[in-house]
Amino acid sequence: MGRARLRDLGISVGLLPTGPLNAITDVAGVRVGHATVIHDKPSVARTGVTAIWPGGDDTWERAVFAAYHSFNGNGEMTGTIWIDEQGLLASPFCITNTHSVGVVRDALVAYAVKHNVPQEWHLPVTAETYDGWLSDAESFPVTQGHAFSALDTAAAGTVAEGNVGGGTGMICHDFKGGIGTASRVVATAGATFTVGALVQANYGARELLRVDGVPVGREIGTDEVPGERHAPKTDGSIIVILATDAPLLPIQCKRLARRATSGLAWVGGIGSNGSGDIFLAFTTGNRVPRNTPIVATRMMAPDHMTPLFQAAAEATEEAILNALTAAETMTGFRGRTVHALPLDRLQAVMRKYGRLR
Repeated sequence: MGRARLRDLGISVGLLPTGPLNAITDVAGVRVGHATVIHDKPSVARTGVTAIWPGGDDTWERAVFAAYHSFNGNGEMTGTIWIDEQGLLASPFCITNTHSVGVVRDALVAYAVKHNVPQEWHLPVTAETYDGWLSDAESFPVTQGHAFSALDTAAAGTVAEGNVGGGTGMICHDFKGGIGTASRVVATAGATFTVGALVQANYGARELLRVDGVPVGREIGTDEVPGERHAPKTDGSIIVILATDAPLLPIQCKRLARRATSGLAWVGGIGSNGSGDIFLAFTTGNRVPRNTPIVATRMMAPDHMTPLFQAAAEATEEAILNALTAAETMTGFRGRTVHALPLDRLQAVMRKYGRLR
């Protein structure tokens, strides 16, 4: 059968309702773009760049509050020291492969210069997961032009998932992984807010994979769907981006970012020693204009944060599963093949456990 999103298969996870698109772009102002790099000559490339604009074109002039959390730190996300210091994010940011962090980070600086952004200096955010099993990472196929393309084509609306952008060559729970997204809507503090997640999933062992608590990875063994003999089994990485329109302060964004850990754990992530599990959360509910001496902000009372925590966990969980159900079987570097999660078998397993609608 063709690839599909989790809910299109009759499988739902979590309790909260989704946004209209069930995507990070359900948070108004958020835009996502991909540049996908696939070629076999002069080197084998299965890689790319994913770009996220957190607050629209005026992100440069009206920063958003942000924070990050490292569940396991064998990975990279540039710009986080400055985010820790001031709690602000004032530019678009990108996700790519491990060996392309430098060129993509520098491309963000060049993009700002090209567009005459009135900031004296730039410390942009670029995150990574390693795709060297399917892509010849040491050929350095990602260029400044690819980063520019992802930034220029970023849009609101439906987000492409699976083998796209930075997620092109990624592996998740010994199946093909990549980009996934989801959202949740919550009512709290007398208002309605959205929490959206986008993941680049490249982690996990087959036997740990669970869908709505069902041990799918153990039900669909390597005797049925082969795994690459020497592919990483538990190590790997995941980047989780959380967006919300709730009025949060930076410390509350950090609290939100931590909750991605729960969603990752529900699917089967354990934060193995070799895994880079790094999460970034930002809010469009407060904007900080550049060069404004005093800025009025709002914050949600701590007692009303719990629904947002649940939304972050649920959206992360479903975003990972959407990455798995969207991704397609891929053959790449040195003839290695990583197989997609078979959707008909997934449905059969969920039916067996009474979880299929």
